[in-house]
Amino acid sequence: MPEEKVVTAEVWIPSKNPWLISAPLMLAMFMFVLDETISNVALPYMAGTFSVAHNESTWVLTSYLIASGLIIPSVDFLCKKFGRNNYYLFSVALFTIASVMCGLSQSLGQMIISRFLQGIGGGALLPLSQSIMLECFPKEDRGRAMALFGFGIVMGPILGPVVGGWITDNWSWPFIYFINLPFGILCFFISQMLLEESPFGKKVDGIKLDTWGFTFLVFWIVTLQIVLDKGNDADWFGSTWICWMTTVSVISCIAFFISQVRNKENPLVDLSIMRDKNFFFGTVIQIVLMAVLLASAAILPSMLQRLMGYTSFLSGLSMMPRGAGCLTGIIITAILANKVSERAMVMFGLFAIGCGGLLFGQLNLQIALVDIALPNYLFGVGLTFAMVPIINLSMITLKNSQLTNAAGVQNMLKNIGGAVGTSLVTTFISRFSQKHQMMMVGYLRDTNQAFVDRVSAYAHSLLPNFVDPATANQAAQGLLYKQLQLQSTLWAYMDTFRIFAAAAFITIPLLLLMKSVRSLEAEGLVKDE
Repeated sequence: MPEEKVVTAEVWIPSKNPWLISAPLMLAMFMFVLDETISNVALPYMAGTFSVAHNESTWVLTSYLIASGLIIPSVDFLCKKFGRNNYYLFSVALFTIASVMCGLSQSLGQMIISRFLQGIGGGALLPLSQSIMLECFPKEDRGRAMALFGFGIVMGPILGPVVGGWITDNWSWPFIYFINLPFGILCFFISQMLLEESPFGKKVDGIKLDTWGFTFLVFWIVTLQIVLDKGNDADWFGSTWICWMTTVSVISCIAFFISQVRNKENPLVDLSIMRDKNFFFGTVIQIVLMAVLLASAAILPSMLQRLMGYTSFLSGLSMMPRGAGCLTGIIITAILANKVSERAMVMFGLFAIGCGGLLFGQLNLQIALVDIALPNYLFGVGLTFAMVPIINLSMITLKNSQLTNAAGVQNMLKNIGGAVGTSLVTTFISRFSQKHQMMMVGYLRDTNQAFVDRVSAYAHSLLPNFVDPATANQAAQGLLYKQLQLQSTLWAYMDTFRIFAAAAFITIPLLLLMKSVRSLEAEGLVKDE
């Protein structure tokens, strides 16, 4: 077996081909991001199996997000405590075992515990895979490596509803978790053969847990996720318990960041990396991208199911043009890596997302699947063009020894951004629908001749089915009110897509505050020391 080649304390080259090492890392990362959305379309079936209400079944999603949110910022400490490769293999094993437990669950309580364990195991896979890949590749090849990594991040949430819908319709919902078993076993053994211990992932003796920081983190993440997931059902701040939860979350968040800044010797996360402009603004942009990615992936299938009667599989299939856009984007970004400015590619990506959002805002209830193909394709191209270069650009000025911590911090904030985005769009649709219904209901009155004529036409067509004209007239008004509800809900979805467009356009100027790789190289800031 060839020996590792260690050039300096900062430059490290593995003995095996980095692209070969990336295979199990990409597989593990893809399993995690796929499971973020694969359960969405199966929730009604789980609710029926466990004999619970739909809003109770959403704890299946909440427990997974809480667990991953807790473990992601703790990754750097756990790597120092146990060694990064050991911790990575443990995470793969725990994720795989917990997936089987999810499929075997016989009650909602068992399912929540299993999903929590799955989130604990899976939460570490994303930052660990990212940091290991960044270290294995020399900086001149990281653009192409992150193109592959970004493709997995974007495609996972897109394919989740498709895969979940197909498996649920053709088999049963437990198999959306059982499919992780063969891939998890394969990933574990291949990782064990290929991964090498780098100088930056070794076990550190005498490392101690920042107890106060971890305590504040637990209270912050748990209460925040509960507020985001249950706030809309509880009427947000109209509910006393939501107000208390929010207060605890805000205080815990402030206390967590203060504790990390003041703890110079042994912080849970090292926040000094936030002083790096590229890392800071790159992370902000990725938070927005993750919010748009997860929120749009959640509401488009929901819109097609609620308003047009699509099955779970067909609604999931509606995301396939976005996958085609991602594939197009990954090919082009891989070709353009190191040839075109990363900032230019991210600007184009954000612009494409904005255009896709505006096109989504022009749809109506007479659409077919083909009508949402173009805006979905633009979303896919835009997400890949924006997400892939920004990962590399945000990390380019950091040392290899900072990458594990930086990946943990970045993915923690992206995870929160995705949760906030998903929660906000649920509220937007609910509130915008009520607002538009109140605006439109004023037209359903006898003083509006168009309304009178439409009721008369409907009543005339329904008259053979009823005993008297009065009953037919009442049924006609009911049909018109149902159309009003559908139109107001559609309007709410369209407004939400336009907000996605606005968020993408507003984010573009932040790129001007970041330096391109070429300018950093000219200043001598990008180099292996």
